[in-house]
Amino acid sequence: MTDVAAIPSTVSTTPPRSLMAATWRQFRAHRGGFAGLIVFVAILLIVFIGPLIHSVDPNKIDIRAKNQGPSLLHPFGTDNLGHDMLAQVMAGGRISLAVGITAMLLALFLGTLVGVTSGYFRRLDGPLMRLTDLFLALPLLPLLLVIIMLFRDTLRSYFGPETGIFILIVFVIGVTSWMHTARIVRGDVLAVKRLEFVMAAKSSGMREYRIILKHILPNVMSSIMVSATLGIASAIITESALSFLGLGFPSDFPTWGRLLFDGASFLQITPSRVLWPGLAISLTVLSVNYLGDAVRDALDPRMLKS
Repeated sequence: MTDVAAIPSTVSTTPPRSLMAATWRQFRAHRGGFAGLIVFVAILLIVFIGPLIHSVDPNKIDIRAKNQGPSLLHPFGTDNLGHDMLAQVMAGGRISLAVGITAMLLALFLGTLVGVTSGYFRRLDGPLMRLTDLFLALPLLPLLLVIIMLFRDTLRSYFGPETGIFILIVFVIGVTSWMHTARIVRGDVLAVKRLEFVMAAKSSGMREYRIILKHILPNVMSSIMVSATLGIASAIITESALSFLGLGFPSDFPTWGRLLFDGASFLQITPSRVLWPGLAISLTVLSVNYLGDAVRDALDPRMLKS
């Protein structure tokens, strides 16, 4: 009789890695993405927690302290009206990030809706993709300027100067930024809907909307998350460009782009007025772009297998 104890065991004692742990390990291996995460979290802490430490009113006017350089009382200096620039940069960061995240969510919703519908329903693929091509062919910046000039005063009268322009800018950026997400999601849906488990779900009589929600969307979520991270950076740059052109928020409602617009005229007197908001925009966009690259690599199945 063969001794059972003498038979070498071939069962691995290594505990299986969870998908979340493997994804996190792959994300940490991307040095640029991990550094981008640290920088982005630091920016969030500064703009949201910073006012609790540096509790200066960003709209407080102190003419006697105008155009000052960095000091202990005003670490980023002051502007021509005596506003504390650190307080203004933190307040502008909250608005710019709110615009970027909200506009990204709107663009993500529209892009995912169009992409899933176009990829899953073949009869709608042609019209929706031609609509996407039409939006891609439109000149973005002139279109934004025309829409803002047409509807800015109307929304201001209904919702107030700050809320009205916030709604308008978020809407304009969102409805002009969904096209790339739609193309990416459509390509993934076309590949996923031919897989065996989707075909089995169709054969079992499952309704179309349940197939989309249960089988299609979870398998294209990685592409949606990558588009989300990159969409924040794009929305912040667009808002900053509009504010720099004087078509964004009013001067008493600071954003990073508005601070650049107001400080451009005083560049030779107080160059720090342009330096700090420009640096904030650059660091935020750069960190989010690196973060998006790391998320893309971490969610790549080929990378997870390695």
